[in-house]
Amino acid sequence: MHLLAFGINHHTAPVDIREKAAFDSDKLVYALREITGKGGASEAAIVSTCNRTELYCGLEPIHDERVIEWFCHYHRLNQFDIHPYLYRHPDQAAVRHVFRVAAGLDSMILGETQILGQMKEAFTTAHKAGVTGKILNHLFQQTFSVAKQVRTDTAIGASAVSVASAAVRLAKQIFNKLSEQTVLMIGAGDMIELCARHFRDQGAGHMIVANRTVERAQLVARPFGAEAISLMEMPARLADADIVISSTASQLPILGKGAVERALKVRKHRPIFMVDIAVPRDIESEVAELDDVYLYSIDDLKDVVQENMESRQKAASEAEKIIDTQVMDFMRWVKSLDAVPTIRALRESADALREAEVERARRRLARGEDPGKVIEQLARALTNKFTHAPTDVLRKANIDGNSALLDAARRLFGLNEE
Repeated sequence: MHLLAFGINHHTAPVDIREKAAFDSDKLVYALREITGKGGASEAAIVSTCNRTELYCGLEPIHDERVIEWFCHYHRLNQFDIHPYLYRHPDQAAVRHVFRVAAGLDSMILGETQILGQMKEAFTTAHKAGVTGKILNHLFQQTFSVAKQVRTDTAIGASAVSVASAAVRLAKQIFNKLSEQTVLMIGAGDMIELCARHFRDQGAGHMIVANRTVERAQLVARPFGAEAISLMEMPARLADADIVISSTASQLPILGKGAVERALKVRKHRPIFMVDIAVPRDIESEVAELDDVYLYSIDDLKDVVQENMESRQKAASEAEKIIDTQVMDFMRWVKSLDAVPTIRALRESADALREAEVERARRRLARGEDPGKVIEQLARALTNKFTHAPTDVLRKANIDGNSALLDAARRLFGLNEE
């Protein structure tokens, strides 16, 4: 049996192709049982996210094409059409790929952690469905261990590498506890939604979403337990905000120096952290001149993101070294499996010889023979039986001049040169 990892991801396929190859989570167990039932795989696990669909299989080499044909048939894809987007990694390359994916080295955002949770969920589903075995069980356990080691021993996830996460990280540097702060987010687009998610995950105390239409603000605010207000209400609520994030499509500034000055007076000059992600800018540049205001533009954040990305890339190089070592360790384990049938056969043969001689000794004892002589005969018989076959082979090897086999026997039985 060998390993095969194959699939498509954001590196190889556009979203319209990835959509066609995605597995429905409600039907994942059915798919797993089908690929192991008639798809040619002995073991299988499926990771299906918005950015990747990957199958990890333990199977006989002759079934590689069969599982790929099953994949295409399951999704009603023409194999010729999907071929340019499909990658396949056998054995050692498969192990390296799985380790890199779990560590976030193959992700759209280098070092992101979400994929590890998705892989754990994929393995749990496959394991509960009864379609994993010795190979995949060991592979995924080591995969999770490698991902943890990469997180612990490198700075792969220490720095913010998106504008939204950078804004939240900067806010945490200014305010010790986000749980005690109020966040005002102006706009209701994707960037504001992403910021809301990051602030929610970091435990922000209260969040307000302000938008031109309250209805749209409510759509963004509701999933995060935030308050929704209209843009008209925003100036009056500005004094409540410790943190302001603005990202609208307005062609003119919507927040001027005067409004911020008034808010600071109401706040008794408690500081406000402001991030203007919009282009053109939402917040007048003169606001930065005010004391107790920390104003960052999108260019400021991009500098932070670029610096942090370089930091993650350096950490990724360190992570690759960890993965190289762990891949070698896993492949040594796989190769050790080749000896298992031989070891099992040797033990079974020895057990059979032992049982036969012990039974013979019991019969002699039952006849009243001297126990000392019975034990001595038992030991001699076991020695002769255990060494008979190896002795014959070694005698023949000596006659044939097979010194390699003689040397191997010395290593196998721990014999000295004399």
